[in-house]
Amino acid sequence: MTATESTANSVYWEPLWAEGRQYRQPCDAETQLMDRHLGPGHSRPALDIGCGVGTLTRHVHHKLGYRTTGIDCAPSALALAATHDTGPGSGPAWRRLDITTDDLTALPDPAYAVITCRLVYRWIDDKPAFIERVRHLLAPGGTFWVVTEVAGRRTTTNPTLQEPGITPADAELLTAGWSAVRTADLDVLRCYALRP
Repeated sequence: MTATESTANSVYWEPLWAEGRQYRQPCDAETQLMDRHLGPGHSRPALDIGCGVGTLTRHVHHKLGYRTTGIDCAPSALALAATHDTGPGSGPAWRRLDITTDDLTALPDPAYAVITCRLVYRWIDDKPAFIERVRHLLAPGGTFWVVTEVAGRRTTTNPTLQEPGITPADAELLTAGWSAVRTADLDVLRCYALRP
């Protein structure tokens, strides 16, 4: 991949999901931390950006009680996500949508009490535009929950594996302009609870 190729679209992600690539799932410590910051949903709308196979989406929907929509730009990821909701009752809604370029009016709700973004922020090319889109979708008093790897935290001598995290400048951009910023570290990950 060259420096000019984007990793924030389906051209990059679809082949990876289609070939069966698996990604790090949330651990108990991460979901417990998220649960404390998000609280009970009471059927309020939630949006999971870059939902992949939908593990986090289903947790927010079924365990916390939000009315959740999972979006991803990769059709194969969404197809896998939909196969996990086979039980009784309504599950999350699944939508193919590129949060960076697609029309946001295609979403089922105009605003969301919670927006989650797990292991996605690092891959966004135009971070200021992305954050502005999230702010547009977040309801007053809502929470933007971001989980991302922090650059340089992996214990490895392979320089390629040191790259997946965000830099201090990316973190500063992410946290600027919110009325409340809470962070917590979990191994190589940092969790952010951001409120307008």
